[in-house]
Amino acid sequence: MTNHLYYGDNLEILRLYIGDETVDLIYLDPPFKSDRDYNVLFAEQDGSRAAAQIKAFGDMWQWDAAAARVYEETVEAGGRVSQVLQAFRGFLGANDMLAYLAMMAPRLVELRRTLKPTGSLYLHCDPTASHYLKILLDAVTLGKDDPFQFQWWALGLVGARPVEQKKGADKGIDGRLYFHDDVAGAKTKQIIFSVKAGRLSVPQVRDLRGVIEREGAEIGVLLSLQDPTQPMRAEAASAGFYESPWGTRHPRLQLLTIPELLSGMRVDRPTQQGNVTFKPAPAHQRATGKQGRLFRP
Repeated sequence: MTNHLYYGDNLEILRLYIGDETVDLIYLDPPFKSDRDYNVLFAEQDGSRAAAQIKAFGDMWQWDAAAARVYEETVEAGGRVSQVLQAFRGFLGANDMLAYLAMMAPRLVELRRTLKPTGSLYLHCDPTASHYLKILLDAVTLGKDDPFQFQWWALGLVGARPVEQKKGADKGIDGRLYFHDDVAGAKTKQIIFSVKAGRLSVPQVRDLRGVIEREGAEIGVLLSLQDPTQPMRAEAASAGFYESPWGTRHPRLQLLTIPELLSGMRVDRPTQQGNVTFKPAPAHQRATGKQGRLFRP
């Protein structure tokens, strides 16, 4: 493969000519979904810009039969990328952004396949779709590695500490987050997290409710790739609220998706009134003596 330049659709080239784990470095500069066409400008013989130009490529996307076909092909292949695309469809709907992501997904899968275990991949993009592309890249990478890495990554988005799982034991707890919400800070309180990458169901919410009651936790949070159903939301709402010492109310069972977290949503939890981790220093008392002169006349 040394000194070869391939011209054509990179998805077709990757599938036909590039072997598994054969590439040390991948740099990709894909369309950004800028909703623009880009032209090649020609120059006169003296180097000045000519009026002539032709269209180089279009960066406009729409959800149509072709986009739906690409989406279905990737989803039907299964795995983390399939789950993420399904979550995107539930979150975004069938629109132009989903068409763009459906185009990118199989290419990222193939690029990951060709990358050596010691290789590196760099993706150039702008803020238009960077957050969605990051999720896709994480799904591509974590799907080939230890499945627990997805849990650790998801817990990292909320600042929770992963729970060390003993082999053969599953107590329904993937992570914990501790907090103090009273002035004295006498009692350490906790939020328990459960991470689900696959299909969701109402029993999972009921199970989490049982876990927080068993553990005496104040709040439980279910983190998922897919959107929870309305019956799941109703089950979570039936758990009621945790009320902080100063009267703020927070849902005792919360359902959050990875796309929601990446778009800025956070766990609804009490915040400290003042820093209870460190005892504040006593206020400085101003000296009451007479101020002397700095310079003598």
